[in-house]
Amino acid sequence: MFSLNTAIRLIEKYFGRIEYFGVFLISVAYVFLHAFFLLHGFEYLFLAPIGMAVLYLALFHQDKLLLYLAFLVPFSVPLTYFSGKLPLNLSIPSEPILILLMILLYIRVLIEKGFDKSILLHPISLAIFFYLSWMLMTSITSEMPVVSFKFLIAKIWFISIFYFLATQLFVRYKNMIRYGMYYTVGLAVVAFYAFSQLAVKGITSQHVASKVVRPFFNDHTDYAAALAMILVFIVGVFFIRRKASGFLKTFYLGIAFLIAGALIFSYTRAAWLSVLIALGFYFGFRLKIRLRLMLIILASLIALFFTFKTDILIALERNKQDSHKDFSRHISSITNISTDASNRERLNRWACAIRMFKERPLFGWGPGTYQFQYAPFQKRSEMTIISTRRGDVGNAHSEYLGPLAEQGILGTVGFLLIIVTTLATASRLYFRAKRRKVRLLALTLMLSLMTYYVHGIMNNFLDGDKLSALFWGFTAMIAALDVYHTPSLRKK
Repeated sequence: MFSLNTAIRLIEKYFGRIEYFGVFLISVAYVFLHAFFLLHGFEYLFLAPIGMAVLYLALFHQDKLLLYLAFLVPFSVPLTYFSGKLPLNLSIPSEPILILLMILLYIRVLIEKGFDKSILLHPISLAIFFYLSWMLMTSITSEMPVVSFKFLIAKIWFISIFYFLATQLFVRYKNMIRYGMYYTVGLAVVAFYAFSQLAVKGITSQHVASKVVRPFFNDHTDYAAALAMILVFIVGVFFIRRKASGFLKTFYLGIAFLIAGALIFSYTRAAWLSVLIALGFYFGFRLKIRLRLMLIILASLIALFFTFKTDILIALERNKQDSHKDFSRHISSITNISTDASNRERLNRWACAIRMFKERPLFGWGPGTYQFQYAPFQKRSEMTIISTRRGDVGNAHSEYLGPLAEQGILGTVGFLLIIVTTLATASRLYFRAKRRKVRLLALTLMLSLMTYYVHGIMNNFLDGDKLSALFWGFTAMIAALDVYHTPSLRKK
């Protein structure tokens, strides 16, 4: 009599283990389903195996998925690139993976009834909680609540994964280097692609530099900000891993030269300047100048600028050099606020942000609303050939003035608190940690973040995955170094 046991024995005779037969059945079913859907015009069933693989990794190997995510972020493209205008624009494939990981993270926290308190109570984390709490408050009072809550939710999934979940990955020191290197290799591939496009179209101007990085980056500015951070990181890794094989050292140098070349031909003056300032801070640390003193000097220079801003602006207006393909002339255009459209438009956006802040100094207009609200605050005398009366072509071009307009004074204070606590933690690690690799990695991460702190004066990119993966990931590394790799230092 034919029984279930007989069937199983027959299956195992011809297919091996019963699990293999299950895989065989699923595969056959998938082939037929795919053929059926293709005949009816649905072409995307091929993504199902990829989705199942991602789900498997998310459930059982989150550490590996987070590293793969770091590699994928530079390749991610907006959903609108495939489907035109949509009400919700996600970066594919990175943001769906982020959302999945965030959901699983919160489920795990609920099941385990908590998260590592040493991370939750770290000064950097407390600053982040203040930053997000005030963003929630200003989303409630927002002029456009739907826009603000969408902005807040996106910010939460970036921080939840690239900061909080990442700290658990960084319990192991080598995972910090791995995370940065996965992103670096992904960015290097994009840089190679951009160079190939430049070779075809010709290296002519920053206008061309903006086009060759699409669809992976919006334009040359966010691409250059990522390049600047990674350039500092890869140079730091070269010195941290001084005992690496000759092949690895050659690999690090090759990547560094590729990234440096890509940065030069990005035609992004803010990124160039940020690397030079980070280099200045490096020499300051080598001379054992305390971070507090260097920040006081920087703050004093900023204060002097605002004290004598009228005289300075008059002097800058004498510079008539526009952005140019010649590097020396392009560099000289940094200080041209008279005719350079890019510089003048940035000043226009900043002026609008300040006027918006003056009208609503406490709660602002709501997170993410600047681009929808700044148009009425423009003055005709400050508008440029790239300005629009509808004000529908971008943000405040500043990580500091953007929150000031959108979330009031405490919005900017919250972001500054994150910077101050991160710098203070990294500086303490560099000067006091006993292990060489901890000191050097802390310095590398601090200088890499410094490039973005400087770049953030002139641009803002933390509402996207490209820079969030680096900014929050490197910040998480500093917190993890402090909590997991120098526990004796924290007790002092």
